[in-house]
Amino acid sequence: MFKVSPLRKRQFLGGIIGLVLGVSLFYILTLDATEGYVSISPMNTGHNELSCFACHADAKGNLMQQVQSNISHAFGARDESVDFGTQDVTVNNCLQCHDRPNDRHPTYRFSEPRFKDAIKHIDATTCITCHSEHHEERVSVENINYCMNCHQDLKVENDPLDISHVQLIAKKAWNTCIQCHDFHGNHTYQVPEHLSDTIPMQKIQAYFEGGEDPYGMVKKYIALSQEEWLKTIENSK
Repeated sequence: MFKVSPLRKRQFLGGIIGLVLGVSLFYILTLDATEGYVSISPMNTGHNELSCFACHADAKGNLMQQVQSNISHAFGARDESVDFGTQDVTVNNCLQCHDRPNDRHPTYRFSEPRFKDAIKHIDATTCITCHSEHHEERVSVENINYCMNCHQDLKVENDPLDISHVQLIAKKAWNTCIQCHDFHGNHTYQVPEHLSDTIPMQKIQAYFEGGEDPYGMVKKYIALSQEEWLKTIENSK
């Protein structure tokens, strides 16, 4: 009679234990209660109450179908790969909560041909260029002189500023733009007429990193909460 060696028994038992632990761990990490352990790092300011699925929707098909499709793509039997696990986050995910009719710089505008050179330097067609998630801050873009990419020829009629916009542009003082104007134009506040009264850069930087809003708390449109977003999705069905 064929006898199984003690080593084979231990290997078989170890494999069974490993399989059970692997499946159990995979299941546990898919639970809502364990989202904090799955997230690659803390959520950005204002997104603290969002769950992962608010941005990371499940990819189409089951796990096996996704694996098979991507293997087929790797061997040239399929033209395109498919999302694995979850769908890629796109600008549409952001606009589900942040779509505002008064946006001074809506993402769709930068798809126009006249901005083709500007977006080579800063891709404003997508939110994550400036608001990359999981950095525990509001704005993740490194340099705030981005206005230079579109406004080199800006001229303001009856310019109210004591140091004109033309002069500031000539000096390449592009960092001063954000000291007067919030990029999306969603704050309700009085724009200063003296450069000395503008918001200090230290406060702007602190705001970008998640601190107090220097433009004030009065906004024209408030982003949807996850509950409001879910209701909107449900009502649209």
